[in-house]
Amino acid sequence: MNIHTGLRYLTVIIVLAFLSGCTVNPVTGEKQLSLIPESQELSIGSEQYKPTQQTQGGQFYLDPDLNQYVSEVGQKLAKVSDRPDLPYEFVVLNSSVPNAWALPGGKIAINRGLLTELEDEAQLASILGHEIVHAAARHSVQRMQQSTLISLGVAGLGFAVSDNEWAGLIMGGAAMGAQLALAQYSQGDELESDHYGIRYMKEAGYDPQAAVELQEIFVRLSEGRNPGFIEGMFATHPPSQKRVNENQELVNKIGAGGYRGKDEYQKKLSFLRDLQPAYDAHDEALKLASDDKLDQALAKVNEAIRIEPEEAAFYSLRGRIYKAQDNEKKAEADFDKATSLYPEMFTYQLHSGLNALELNKLDKAKERLNKANETVPTSIAFLRLGDIAVQQNRRDDAIQYYSTAAKAEGQVAQEAKQKLAQLTQN
Repeated sequence: MNIHTGLRYLTVIIVLAFLSGCTVNPVTGEKQLSLIPESQELSIGSEQYKPTQQTQGGQFYLDPDLNQYVSEVGQKLAKVSDRPDLPYEFVVLNSSVPNAWALPGGKIAINRGLLTELEDEAQLASILGHEIVHAAARHSVQRMQQSTLISLGVAGLGFAVSDNEWAGLIMGGAAMGAQLALAQYSQGDELESDHYGIRYMKEAGYDPQAAVELQEIFVRLSEGRNPGFIEGMFATHPPSQKRVNENQELVNKIGAGGYRGKDEYQKKLSFLRDLQPAYDAHDEALKLASDDKLDQALAKVNEAIRIEPEEAAFYSLRGRIYKAQDNEKKAEADFDKATSLYPEMFTYQLHSGLNALELNKLDKAKERLNKANETVPTSIAFLRLGDIAVQQNRRDDAIQYYSTAAKAEGQVAQEAKQKLAQLTQN
């Protein structure tokens, strides 16, 4: 097939898709392209919700009451949305990055790093209402469809985790969920989510002026190039003065006033705010470790552990520091502690498995790496499972693991291909 024939073929596919796949946007009532049915939309959100949480820090499990509070606020808004029948879920994630995101089907998350920047429940309602519209109006689904048309359905095999040197590439569906959570929305999607989110706030009894105030704050922070917001909220939800102006016009039209809930919000945030020095110490330790200042990083993460000895993330980081100092035995104790406190977290299982392999504890390494892959498959886990299989004389298993890792990219894939070639040539 020559390039001209290929372009004509692509054009026909796109035209047929538009002719056969148009539907009505459930929020705006406007016609839009719909190649992904609602059943698949719900399936994607349900399947990718937990893996995507894991790639963004995992659940903030130390404060169940805060998670319940955020969920209750979210459900108030979901009930007055244009798709109240969606299976909405809300979770607080253990990340200092100020961000929030929505997957298809109403699966919504907000980072603790954004919660600590808000002043009252109405501002929280503004964030959650905005994300509810992204889900209800199928914005993530629309972006998936655009990617499908561009690539003719060829999906990527991996998604890089930039701040995790051990994770290699996230593989399979978990990569898609992470990409959806971190992808930037268009200005049209943002304005639409602002508009209907404000209406949801008003109908749920919240003061919609909080949404305008929040956007004004975001614009000021973006002009000041606030680093936390640049890598978080602004990367996925770009602010603009246009949004502030249009939001204010809508609030003027429908009327300001309503519940703010400052006292209640501050009460619910009190435990998290008490823990903030610990997370500040953890984040500083992470930065010091990335700059190869390991002794200083160790002192900082020890400070975090003294403040909150039940936070798995602190032990995981200390284990990574010990491992970087070639002290695998101390690292093992910390990784065991992290996995005992939060066994579902794939990164803790991954670190533990890789460290166990360094200690030649093959059965433990195999167990931990398989556990990590159950939630979020990674190319490095498959590669090292292949190495373990070779040492245990399980040739067929090794071939399968190396073949999977070879589908990724970069050095992990190259190593997997080399080892696969050696096995199949023998």
